[in-house]
Amino acid sequence: MRVNVLFFGATADAAGERETTFLMEEDSQAGQTVSNIAAKYPKLIQHKLLFSINQEYAQGSEILRDGDELAIFTAVSGG
Repeated sequence: MRVNVLFFGATADAAGERETTFLMEEDSQAGQTVSNIAAKYPKLIQHKLLFSINQEYAQGSEILRDGDELAIFTAVSGG
């Protein structure tokens, strides 16, 4: 199955791209998928990664479905 992966901010710099398609097993958990993506883009490991599925924050135990959008980003602070 395929998920559309979006990288924002520092994660886009680390991955060297802003968007990609990632192939994965059916019923994959979001957290494990992010770990697999980080293994493909080793510079991502340097960051504390946050992610969302279909524009909703995710914790990691969510099951991804074919065609989902997985956005990966770092914490953003402001004041």
